[in-house]
Amino acid sequence: MTSGPPAAVPALDREHCERLREAFRRSGYDLDGVPALLGEQAHAALGRDEPVPARLASRDAGPLGTLVRLLLLGDAEPADAVARALDPLPVDDAVAAGLLRPDPAGAGLLAALDVRPYGDDAGSWWVVSDLDAARLGGQRVALAADHVLGVGQASLSLAVATVRRPVRRLLDVGTGCGVQALHAARYADRVVATDVNPRALALARATFALSEVDIELRAGSWLEPVAGERFDQIVCNPPFVAGPPRVSHVYRDSGLAGDGVAARLVGELPGLLAEDGVAQLLACWLHVRGQDWPDRVLSWLPAEVGLDAWFVQREVADPALYVGTWLRDSGVDPGSPEGQREAAEWLAWFAEVEVEGVGFGFVTLRRAPAGSALTVLCEDLRDAPAGPLGPETGGWLDRVAWLRAHGTDEALLAAALTVAPSVLLERSSVAGEDGWREVLATVRRTDGPGWRHELDEPAAALLAGCQGFLPLGELLALLAVAHGRDTDELVAATLPAVRELVRHGLLVPAGWTDGSGGAPTSGGAPALAGGPAVGGAPAVGGGPASGGGLAVGR
Repeated sequence: MTSGPPAAVPALDREHCERLREAFRRSGYDLDGVPALLGEQAHAALGRDEPVPARLASRDAGPLGTLVRLLLLGDAEPADAVARALDPLPVDDAVAAGLLRPDPAGAGLLAALDVRPYGDDAGSWWVVSDLDAARLGGQRVALAADHVLGVGQASLSLAVATVRRPVRRLLDVGTGCGVQALHAARYADRVVATDVNPRALALARATFALSEVDIELRAGSWLEPVAGERFDQIVCNPPFVAGPPRVSHVYRDSGLAGDGVAARLVGELPGLLAEDGVAQLLACWLHVRGQDWPDRVLSWLPAEVGLDAWFVQREVADPALYVGTWLRDSGVDPGSPEGQREAAEWLAWFAEVEVEGVGFGFVTLRRAPAGSALTVLCEDLRDAPAGPLGPETGGWLDRVAWLRAHGTDEALLAAALTVAPSVLLERSSVAGEDGWREVLATVRRTDGPGWRHELDEPAAALLAGCQGFLPLGELLALLAVAHGRDTDELVAATLPAVRELVRHGLLVPAGWTDGSGGAPTSGGAPALAGGPAVGGAPAVGGGPASGGGLAVGR
């Protein structure tokens, strides 16, 4: 079978969590204490799923060593040592609440849940989730249908891509173990988190109680728990796996065919946004034979709500790789009889609907004021960005708003622009009979996604003149005289490219200090005990992010 039976819902109440938190703080089981105990090398090895160095480093380390081996390594620990480590939470209460279980081999006690430190540079939390497939017996044990993931790559990817600015009301759709809601509690006045899975709600409640954050949990499917309400920000890490319509595992399967979950959320989330509210979600989309992926995803946008929309594609997987990856994720060996059967069914469905690949990325939606000019873009970003995408997304929203306010040619020409401090001009030449001959000049950002644009020599001169003093119109007039061009013709040829350079943060309005154009985020890149700090989502293949070209000399 592809999923195990549901287990009893854990019963970690507030009193349990208060006592457990006291034990953790007393022993130093947090984001500072665990790495300090293990040392850099053993902690890094644990992040690579190599437990032996951490096991050796935690020997003779008292209660903290016991907690590391029990909760992070999955070792059986003697009952008396566990009692000392969990004090003042009685062991019997921990077993009854579903936190611990007796070791079948009689070696003591095992963790029945994953509880580990997580946080950012503003402080440490504790996240409660189900044990992963490795701790449950590897590919010999399939995950339960209601399995609740811990802090995984998807949740980390969304966490570092989220815009973090003060908001009044924030919604976390499909909260799971509560990772996104924890981050939201740093900067939102009120956070509402929803989930359809009762087990997820129980574990998220324990996560929030342990971490002392005030978050309202609501049970229900899709957007039903918040129907008719409005939010300033929405974050969503949905069950985005694309495939046949089924629900083998609640955390990955939506019950909708193909990329139907992304289509539904892109279509419905904007209805919950207040004006200028922002929704961000992870999504997969199908690459179907004969159809461009931007056409597919843009068709999901609701016609009745004006939106700025940014679809960023981070990677594209071929169907076989995609299926094998998600089978292993759920604890199914693709080479086993069950894995082969499920893979055959999955790939047959992909073939039937002519799927050539599955794209993965981020979607950002902003509800624009009524009657506004809208910006809707689909872009490929295959290389890992230099730093978290959250500030870049915030900068994109700011720059799009600035361009909207300067939507006429006259307004843009009256603006003073400057080259962002992170931008470099690069020239490429080839050797010839008469020496080096330049064949390419580009400007690129060295931060964020590394956006890059080609340009000719007059365009390079224009950018050199963008120092925040003269309006763009005056610079173009001077450039027209210098190159013997008609000013109106030069303006018409240049302004579209200038808008793209602004949108990508290479040119910024005078007074902005960086390419992002955004306010600082709350907290830093998240970190997880047993894993390194995460600075961005993984990407597969591709080259540096690039835009168009700016040529004003032709």
